[in-house]
Amino acid sequence: MERAILAIDEGTTNSKAVLVSQTGEILASGASPVPTQYPQPGWVQQDANAIWAATQSAIKACIAARPDVQVSAIGISNQRESVLIWDRATGAPLGPVVTWQCHRTSAACEALKAAGHEPEVIARTGLPIDPMFPPTKAAWLLKHHASAPDICIGTVDSWLIWNLSGGAVHATDRSNAARTQLFNLAQGTWDDDLCALFGVAKSMLPEVHDSAHVFGTTKGAGVLPDGIPIASAIGDSHAALFGHGAFHPGDGKITFGTGSSVMTTVPDFIVPPKGITTTIAWSLNGQSTYAFEGNILVSASILPWTQALLGLPSVDALMDLAQTVDDSMGVTLVPAHVGLGAPHWNAEARGLISGLTFGAGPAHVARAAVESIPFQVRDVFAIMAQAAGGIGRVSVDGGPSRNRFLMGLVADMLNHPVTPARSTEASALGAAHLAGLATGLWPDLKALSQLESRDADIAPQMAPTQRAQRQSAWHKAIARSILDV
Repeated sequence: MERAILAIDEGTTNSKAVLVSQTGEILASGASPVPTQYPQPGWVQQDANAIWAATQSAIKACIAARPDVQVSAIGISNQRESVLIWDRATGAPLGPVVTWQCHRTSAACEALKAAGHEPEVIARTGLPIDPMFPPTKAAWLLKHHASAPDICIGTVDSWLIWNLSGGAVHATDRSNAARTQLFNLAQGTWDDDLCALFGVAKSMLPEVHDSAHVFGTTKGAGVLPDGIPIASAIGDSHAALFGHGAFHPGDGKITFGTGSSVMTTVPDFIVPPKGITTTIAWSLNGQSTYAFEGNILVSASILPWTQALLGLPSVDALMDLAQTVDDSMGVTLVPAHVGLGAPHWNAEARGLISGLTFGAGPAHVARAAVESIPFQVRDVFAIMAQAAGGIGRVSVDGGPSRNRFLMGLVADMLNHPVTPARSTEASALGAAHLAGLATGLWPDLKALSQLESRDADIAPQMAPTQRAQRQSAWHKAIARSILDV
């Protein structure tokens, strides 16, 4: 019977399960939706039991597709900054999973910033004070739902490890711990001062281990036999970076989706320059690899919005229309529909279309919408390249990465080649590769590098003067989107 790693990719909207062979081939997959609740404006939450049920359903579908395959180990990648609390004695969730998108703690964050705490928090964690990150959300959960004497606090990976192990293990890895804003990146431990600042007891937090680590074994998981090693955990964006083989300083990746995650590896912890964050990418053999990251709030989601605005039947039709003109004729679209993310971080900015003339038509607006994606990526990479001293190989993944016209524009704006991955499951592959390292399926990073499956590089073609003109127009439009508020 063929052996494979079962990778669980627990996203915000879907739970996926993927079987990965020793040659790196995806043998089967399964998926199940995860419902999201919006109880008040700005509040976004999920049900912890629904997440576990969706995970079980995805695993069941995946294994049913290949009953001839034996699961040798389990790897987990997960939505990152979402947080929950549960009763350590019963395993019952206490309150909702407060997701990374939730803004219910905006006032608490503003109060902490007004009190002058943000510089020290950034120096210790690489992250700004923002409702996206878990500590104020954990404090909110403890205030409103702490109805048990012994409580566990964790991100979604910890919840899955707890359930897969039958409640025997409360643990996480360093990449997920780094996103909690309670973990001191330089010291590699939970930070007493940060826990006190945010009102979170260290005793409630999970044990922290390497990303490739046997956390425990399955017990009573329902859809899996007992005794399978739970052998990796890692945040989903970090998993994609690892799955791309970004093992050298400066190597990076762009994940395109509703928003975009831009990451590049750096060898040591560096307090991040303004506009981006520093995080732990992964940890192997007690050694952390760090990364710069920039999160873009509106990326590919601008395409269906513009498609509807122009009355087109599909996003494909929008992309086709954009390619009928050589440039946008000075039209610029800033997709600040929910504010601006990295590197501007202005929640009050709003979207705009500028540079309209009577010569501009729907095709130019379509082109401006498409170009807004690489413009935003370039702004993030410019800061990373200066701080890190250069950029290495840039891999791209996510659905939009399959469009060569769009990826050509990304290469043009970066003035740097981009390399599409053939697999659309970069996060699952990263989790599987780490689990394989922990259990000896692969001996080292060199062996993993030989599994890479990539399309040819897409090289920049745009003339320098044209690139400079377009970027100048973009930056003027960005300024208007902020100043017009």
